[in-house]
Amino acid sequence: MSDKGFFAHETAVVDDGCEIGNGTRIWHFSHVMSGARLGENCNLGQNVLVSDDVILGNNVKVQNNVSIYTGVICEDDVFLGPSMVFTNIVNPRSAVIRKGAYVKTLVGKGASIGANATIICGNKLGEFCFIGAGAVITKDVPAYALVVGNPGKHVGWMSEYGHRLHFDEENLAVCPESGDNYKLKNGEVIKV
Repeated sequence: MSDKGFFAHETAVVDDGCEIGNGTRIWHFSHVMSGARLGENCNLGQNVLVSDDVILGNNVKVQNNVSIYTGVICEDDVFLGPSMVFTNIVNPRSAVIRKGAYVKTLVGKGASIGANATIICGNKLGEFCFIGAGAVITKDVPAYALVVGNPGKHVGWMSEYGHRLHFDEENLAVCPESGDNYKLKNGEVIKV
């Protein structure tokens, strides 16, 4: 760690004017732009771009080849899989400048996004949701939802530990790893 409280590989570019929390690691060929805010104990893999005004909470893990564009907010404990993609303009055109039209995307606490998934801007991904590899997200995702495919389809529910939940006739489920209990009520999962 540097005297600044974070580590940046010698090939990484960290612009002046960004905030980086203690214990964060920034690896080979990554770029953190001015105005970005990274929490504590984040890990940015190789070839990661964090644009200006992006906010990453604490303990966010960003795998190789991910670009996080202006308008993206990731809460604590988010996992961004290798080569997953965020967009930030709904109708991009090369010849039309829309820098003032960036659309916000919120990734809730504990959410996981699989490799090569695409998140269309303007959507909210709920807490602890799980986006499968290669999925294309075109609408909001509920908390604890498992979404796969193109376009993304809600196919089940996940625990906070990342296990598929199987609800009984009373709409109760138990995470096989943590032992935590969950209830499905009115199309929403809550931890009980």
